[in-house]
Amino acid sequence: MSAELSLFLQKAQHVLERLEPLLPKKHGTPDWSQVLAARWQPDAQGGYLAPLSVNLALELEDLLGIERQRSILTANTQQFIQGFPANHALLWGARGTGKSSLVRALLARFAVQGLRLIEIERDALTDLPRLVASLGQDNARWRFIVFCDDLSFEAGEGDYRVLKSVLDGSLEQAPDNLLLYATSNRRHLVPEKSSDNDHWQMVEGELHPNEAVEDKIALSDRFGLWLSFYSFSQDQYLDAVRHWVNQLAKASSLNWIWNDSDEKEALRWALGRGNRSGRCAYQFARHWVGVKLSEQKGV
Repeated sequence: MSAELSLFLQKAQHVLERLEPLLPKKHGTPDWSQVLAARWQPDAQGGYLAPLSVNLALELEDLLGIERQRSILTANTQQFIQGFPANHALLWGARGTGKSSLVRALLARFAVQGLRLIEIERDALTDLPRLVASLGQDNARWRFIVFCDDLSFEAGEGDYRVLKSVLDGSLEQAPDNLLLYATSNRRHLVPEKSSDNDHWQMVEGELHPNEAVEDKIALSDRFGLWLSFYSFSQDQYLDAVRHWVNQLAKASSLNWIWNDSDEKEALRWALGRGNRSGRCAYQFARHWVGVKLSEQKGV
């Protein structure tokens, strides 16, 4: 090899080393036998599925106060796992009441039966056709729930109409091994104003909504199953507090006794946040157990 050629190859190698970090990375399809969950990541090449590490410690039985919703969604998911007809689901209602936790607890319950979870952001839902295509025929043995957390639109946003068309086409053409579960604080995903009712019409004795209302409702109608979540009653909240205190105390080998002053403290905690929910109960339990452990160790 001549000196000139050797020098040229060295320079070419240096150029390639400098260019390589700037080139788009190649992303393979997750190995679903090892990966339980993934997140859809949009990029210049169209997007890819990035594997996620998931914690399966949360069980369905940990979700108190939402027994009815838990039972219905579990049954729907069980039908889906078995290859029977099942519905796309919209979980809507008060914050912190266990909507997202319920979906993740379903993964813990059914992962061994082939359920896999794919998270997708609201703004990436227009990539849903690409996501469905990326799964391909090789993954027919797995059952996929595409999960969109906090799906909602603010006043003045018009892209919900685009999303409506995307969801409509994507969900109609989705393979039998794919369902869409979404959570929202709004029943119809978009703000609803009293002015929407100004142009309702009476037709042959029946009250008919105007076209604007119909247009807004049409988006949530893409989901065959609607489950509503409400703020907890005082008893439901305290039951959830005691459950999580028990779980966390066991994990940290804390001997604990629950008394009236602890109950009052738990209620003040919820009052200070203006919300009684499972999330609030879990946060108070972490606070309470942490304080007791500190006192036990004399910190």
